[in-house]
Amino acid sequence: MSNEWPLRSSTLRERSATAVGDPVLRANVGAATDRFRTKRTSALARLHDPDALRSAARGVRGDILADWAATLELLADNVQANGGHVCWAPTGADANDYIASVAQRIGARTVVKSKSMATEETGLNEALAAVGCDTVETDLGEWIIQLAEEHPSHIIAPAMHKNRDQVADTFEAKAGMTERVTEPTELVAFARRELRRRFLEADLGITGANLGVAETGSIVLVTNEGNARMVTSMPRVHIAVMGAERIARTWDQADLVLGLLAKFGTGQTLSSYTTVLSGPRGEDEADGPDEFHLVILDNGRSDIAGTEFAEMLNCIRCGSCLNVCPVYHQTGGHAYGWVYPGPMGAVLTPLLASQQTGHGPGEDHHAGELANASTLCGACMEACPVEIPLQDLLLGLRRRNAEHAGLAERSMWRAWAAAWSRPGAYGASATVATKARRLAPLLGRLPGGSRWTDGRDLPDLPARTFRQRWDAGDV
Repeated sequence: MSNEWPLRSSTLRERSATAVGDPVLRANVGAATDRFRTKRTSALARLHDPDALRSAARGVRGDILADWAATLELLADNVQANGGHVCWAPTGADANDYIASVAQRIGARTVVKSKSMATEETGLNEALAAVGCDTVETDLGEWIIQLAEEHPSHIIAPAMHKNRDQVADTFEAKAGMTERVTEPTELVAFARRELRRRFLEADLGITGANLGVAETGSIVLVTNEGNARMVTSMPRVHIAVMGAERIARTWDQADLVLGLLAKFGTGQTLSSYTTVLSGPRGEDEADGPDEFHLVILDNGRSDIAGTEFAEMLNCIRCGSCLNVCPVYHQTGGHAYGWVYPGPMGAVLTPLLASQQTGHGPGEDHHAGELANASTLCGACMEACPVEIPLQDLLLGLRRRNAEHAGLAERSMWRAWAAAWSRPGAYGASATVATKARRLAPLLGRLPGGSRWTDGRDLPDLPARTFRQRWDAGDV
């Protein structure tokens, strides 16, 4: 699969039109997000005061990032004290180069990976392929989309846009499944058999990190499949790639964040596996890697700190905002064009992807237009376990976009604002709109008009405006 994301080769409108025109995709995404929302509601109903926990988690994340640099230094010191190695990666390319150098040094040919959005961000699989490594995704959803040569469509359920028949088609075409099965248990059994031998062959295991805990130099992996434990224990070298913001100073802080992750993400009380790793295998331990490496990835994150968008660094990657977003519900994740979809992606992508090309927010049209992929309904803010004001951040990005808009667009909006800020001009425009209501059916024939009329009906306008009715005493 090429690492060429569609963010820069197509527009949001084009990608959205493709998604909306695919009824199977819309049905798959709609059913999956409905299930996530139902489970989340059930999980939160079992909590005494979920809003108090959300506020506490927001405070904890804010405290962590207020002392961010020192906490990262403490984590690095303790990882090294535990016998591990630390790589500070300012960019995705730096992370890839370090990991590729480790793979070459140990002579790795087969690499097994657990789910990691950070390595999707850096394009690690392609970098490893360039040095002769066969990289196998071992998370079931990630393996499915790797076989299908696609990108993830959801940050916790990468293949949620596919149904069981589509998965079976992929296994038949790309994984050598000779006897077609479509029952989920049978599909999982097939995947288990195929992936088991890859674990046994692997020289190098790579994971992400849900959280790094500085006081003990540990990383935490939260999963619902046993693959992460295989990835971290069977190969002789383990590399964890952690976004620099995914950190807690103490276990008390980590406990609060981890307690909310499963409830808001998948609607579980706890995820099936919570794995804590603190360096390589000790002399008195029977299993585990001989080497442990932690790659701390910046890749634009430090540039977000101290800006009006800094609260985006509080994100714990639960996916809850995706599951409640009406735009994501209709389009799925591929319409967003990069690693992070949904409301969190509509904020994070312009901040990360733009800075990696030397642009600021608002200067990169391809990334910046994602701020428009929102109805501003506020559902994402209500669903966020750490109370990130996503709606406000989206408005901030739209404001930046407007500052960098072309002269024609800026002139048009200024003229509109000037007219509608004057009572006389506003009243005249309302009168014209009322008189012209009979021409509404012709809108679909105008250039671009069908984009509105094909999918929605224009509201009926009354014969008189509210002001006219008020002046006549009819209100």
